[in-house]
Amino acid sequence: MCGLFGVFLHDVSNDGVHRHDFTGRLKAAIGALAHRGPDDRGIELLTVGEDSTQWQGTLAFGHTRLAIIDLSPGGHQPRKSQDGRCWLVFNGEIYNYRELRSELKSLGHSFETDSDTEVLLAAWIQWGVSGLKRLIGMFAFAVLDREESSLTLVRDAFGIKPLFYCIRDGAVYFGSEISALKALLPTVPQPDAQQAYDYLVAGRYDDSARTFFSGIRHLLPGHQLSLSLDQKLTTDASDKPERWWWPTIEERTDLSLADAAAEFRDLFLNSVRLHLRSDVPVGAALSGGLDSSAIVCAMRHLEPDMPIHTFSFVARGSAIDEEYWADLVNTHVGAIAHKIQVDSSELIRDLEDLVRTQGEPFGSTSIYAQYRVYQAAKEAGIIVTLDGQGADELLAGYSGYPQFYLRSLLDRGSYGAMSRFLHNWSTWPGRGARNAALVLGDALTPHQWRRYALRIVGRDAYPRWLKRDWLQTQNIRAGFPQRHSSASEGDGRRLVERLRAALTGDGLAALLRHGDRNSMRWSIESRVPFLTVPIAEFLLQLPESYLLSPDGQTKRLLRLAMKGIVPDKILDRKDKIGFQTPERSWLSDHPTDVQSWMRGAFEVPFLEGAESARAVCRGLTSRKSGSLSVWSLINFSVWSRGL
Repeated sequence: MCGLFGVFLHDVSNDGVHRHDFTGRLKAAIGALAHRGPDDRGIELLTVGEDSTQWQGTLAFGHTRLAIIDLSPGGHQPRKSQDGRCWLVFNGEIYNYRELRSELKSLGHSFETDSDTEVLLAAWIQWGVSGLKRLIGMFAFAVLDREESSLTLVRDAFGIKPLFYCIRDGAVYFGSEISALKALLPTVPQPDAQQAYDYLVAGRYDDSARTFFSGIRHLLPGHQLSLSLDQKLTTDASDKPERWWWPTIEERTDLSLADAAAEFRDLFLNSVRLHLRSDVPVGAALSGGLDSSAIVCAMRHLEPDMPIHTFSFVARGSAIDEEYWADLVNTHVGAIAHKIQVDSSELIRDLEDLVRTQGEPFGSTSIYAQYRVYQAAKEAGIIVTLDGQGADELLAGYSGYPQFYLRSLLDRGSYGAMSRFLHNWSTWPGRGARNAALVLGDALTPHQWRRYALRIVGRDAYPRWLKRDWLQTQNIRAGFPQRHSSASEGDGRRLVERLRAALTGDGLAALLRHGDRNSMRWSIESRVPFLTVPIAEFLLQLPESYLLSPDGQTKRLLRLAMKGIVPDKILDRKDKIGFQTPERSWLSDHPTDVQSWMRGAFEVPFLEGAESARAVCRGLTSRKSGSLSVWSLINFSVWSRGL
């Protein structure tokens, strides 16, 4: 687990600064990523192209290392191939590197180290893009091929590891965090007003290539971007990433429910086994929910004598507290339990560091609880944690994505099954008839009518705290972005189609971003065993009823597969709390601090500062269940002051 960055310039002396300034920017970039890799760092300046060509340039690769596998200097990066043709800079872990190394040796490759970095470089040389599906791991990397004068950026299938890039004035800049790009760029990037609008009004972020900074883009999950360095790079090149992974959702009919559960059990246990590979101490984040409980119990099943440290956020006295369930799992596996309690004064103390850590605005204060969980792991001497992220999107968790399941039944003309499912679904805790009616309305409302439905329920595209005239002069698209579905492939498979979209960016990406930044703030490697290509490809082809039962039970297959490994009380849980915090009470306890944070709103050109502050005050004092705008306005105001 590491941080990486790079920049390619055709002529360092003419990029707007002197070479001395360029070197200073490289040092600033590596300093910005120091928390991602405190154990080692490296910078290489590589000449690309021949003297006789007008396109000769310099590529700088930078790397900060968190040593997890092969703690020796053999894991140093950037790394070159044995023939010197290719250079690699890599962030992540390849868990099946031992198996791949054996295969590559049989194909004639030799190895100098025990690192997964060297295996990744050899795999790229041997198989290129076609070999990416062989990798069990999380990765973002850049490869220079000096013979081809090409630079390729690659991101893992789910986007577990981040990779940002910017192409400007014939140069390309990239890095694990935007802070590194800000250090490298000759001018400060400006905020992206469209992304700010989508976040503040619709709550959407990290669901496309757009970031909160104009001109800086995410390389999307499961994509790679190849750039020819022997020709002038244009901003158009940033729109040319190619998808290397897109799973099919065509239904398999050859597996019974019991057989599918048995096969999934094997896939999951093998994934946890691979994710336990480490040369440093490993622990687990444990919420008490089904997903993290499955991981912790699988760890004990696979390693009967392994000391297991668990880290849990507890909110004693609150309806969202899951301490009872975490205790049940800890007792079952004999874990060394670490419990993290947080009060509002601690949020106040750490809020600016939290916002700076995330780099871009985010959804709720639950991110702070996660931040503190990783801090506790660091203080306990744990360097790697296993986390349950991705199970909801793979196995129809949360409330089960019921509107999409209903659309599948509607496609098939199964009207009786629709009625029975909706009734059954509504009887589970936290759902009820009102939510069932909303779900049905969502399922039946045509796409083109949804914007009007949102207006009916009070969602305003131009809240009073926005400067409508300013937004219109900037050609901002107002409204609520809608998720589209593919009628050709999705008919009768609307649920898994939505799960695939969530897994590949439109949902899970934001959660993975939160986890990556929070863990790396404390130099912790967060691993997510549910998120492997074999598991995803298996689950997305199963009958939808294997994931969400006709009785309304979510994660049906996981519950069956973990029988005998996870306590029945956990498997039979009907409530879904999720990773939540008592956000309103935390913020309401400190009105003076909230007012201070909101001063940033007065400096944002498209916000009505006074009305924004009043909206936050109303949201915190209202008896209603909460407002999307409250935390978003606070977060955006604090973030904008740090630009």
